[in-house]
Amino acid sequence: MRKSWISMLFLVFASMALLSACSSSEESGGSSDGSGESGGPVTMTLFAPQGKASMEENEFTQFIEDKFDVTLKWDLAPTDALQDRRQLLLASGDYPEVFLHGKFTTSDLQTYGKQGVFLPLQDLIKEYGPNLTKIMEEKPYFKEAITAPDGNIYALPIFNECYHCTYAQKYWINTEWLDNLGLKMPTTTDELYTVLKAFKTQDPNGNGKADEIPLTGAPNKYVWNGNIDAYLMNSFIYNDNDKYLIVNDGKVSFAANQEGWKKGLEYMNKLYADGLIDPASFTQNDQAIGQLGNKEGDEVVGSITTALVSYLVNTYDKDITRHQHWEIVPPLKGPDGVQTTGATQSVGEFEFAITNKATEAQQIAAIKIVDYMFSEEGALYAEYGPTEGKGWKKADADEKNINGEPAKYSYYNLPERDPNVVVNESWSQIGAHDLSNTFRNLFAEGQNPLEAEGYGTRLAQATNVYEPYAPKEVYPANVFIRPEDTESAAQLTTAIKDYVQTNMAQFIIGSKSIEKEWDSYVKGFDGLGLSNYLEIYQRAIEKNQ
Repeated sequence: MRKSWISMLFLVFASMALLSACSSSEESGGSSDGSGESGGPVTMTLFAPQGKASMEENEFTQFIEDKFDVTLKWDLAPTDALQDRRQLLLASGDYPEVFLHGKFTTSDLQTYGKQGVFLPLQDLIKEYGPNLTKIMEEKPYFKEAITAPDGNIYALPIFNECYHCTYAQKYWINTEWLDNLGLKMPTTTDELYTVLKAFKTQDPNGNGKADEIPLTGAPNKYVWNGNIDAYLMNSFIYNDNDKYLIVNDGKVSFAANQEGWKKGLEYMNKLYADGLIDPASFTQNDQAIGQLGNKEGDEVVGSITTALVSYLVNTYDKDITRHQHWEIVPPLKGPDGVQTTGATQSVGEFEFAITNKATEAQQIAAIKIVDYMFSEEGALYAEYGPTEGKGWKKADADEKNINGEPAKYSYYNLPERDPNVVVNESWSQIGAHDLSNTFRNLFAEGQNPLEAEGYGTRLAQATNVYEPYAPKEVYPANVFIRPEDTESAAQLTTAIKDYVQTNMAQFIIGSKSIEKEWDSYVKGFDGLGLSNYLEIYQRAIEKNQ
């Protein structure tokens, strides 16, 4: 009995000693895979999309491993299955220490943050993230956009301040047709009607055929901001082309049931009824648009709603000049004096998150890596590779940026690539990093907007035309819905957006009568829970109040 008791006591003490050793190892950042400070390089696994080349052999991967004394392992998923794979990992509990590229929503962040799966990052940033701290101080809206209602930062996005993306609801017109018919650039909705009518009836391409398409476009999912209604509605009432929300003095209201919306639909119905809007605009994709615009022989398109005119006409081939007589049309003034443009202030999808599987050493290493990618050098290497002369070079003395100022870097006049060799120098669009206007403006752009190398300058100049017409307040794209509202918000947003878009198309093409069915359309929002929808989105922007 005494011998048995002594043996048992020995086992208890041995177990306690083992647990103490394990606990001590974990607290110091140690782990069985050699990620402790005293055990050599920190080793951790990153979740990311699978590209055409090995992430282990990627030049930027190897640069990061050397610079930060880490060993990176990879859990990769095909791009089209990325989110499914991510959800499977999280559901199973077998997720990695770091999501480098997770495409998380604000709802995801709150869910996994509350569960403790995603670790708060703000203290790590405060201690180890000088570059992130600087950006948040210089651009407070960035900090606001990444901070959850509970005050925590659970993930980081690509800080994608794309200037021409901010005002993307643009309209381009064929000025050769305007010149052929002796017409001026339209400035009002009435003048646009006159122009489009002339495009249809006066043979602007001069081939004697009634083959002209006055105005074309495409659904957003096929052509970026190609919805005709997205541009035209802003001459009647503000249309964000997303949630249909208007913000005035912090108060949220709805656009798609107001009188201005009705007038906008009536105007577009008139255009459609007179054959001025391409019927294919509600269904065609980018390939169909390109075939229309680049068709050999006589041009058949007179105007298009899209952020990028390159969807329609080739702007990259130096031997093709058709695109040069396509110009931007400013926002049109409507009959009641409304003249605005859709605007968005977005920081991109949330990509980088550290999970509760990470040891202290792994957390520190991970935040140092991502913070480096928010430095000028780190962003440069992450996007274009760490070797000068391959994906980038220092700008020549005469090279200028998009604003006509001296450039620091350039991706022009680099050695030609072997098309048979897969480029594997950078992480490109993988992982959270700085793509702000501050960073983008370091690069050279061609100064002639009508040349292939000046396309970025052309888009910037077009955006300069639109910026003055943006509303003072816009509803933020990456808003944190309060946790208790998340499920309702998802259901209401989908139902209301589908309802607006379906009825809009039907009113425009005339399968529904605006005169007879407008009132029932408006009443339909009651059954969809519009009042609750507005309350949810109002609460969301009051998260810190």
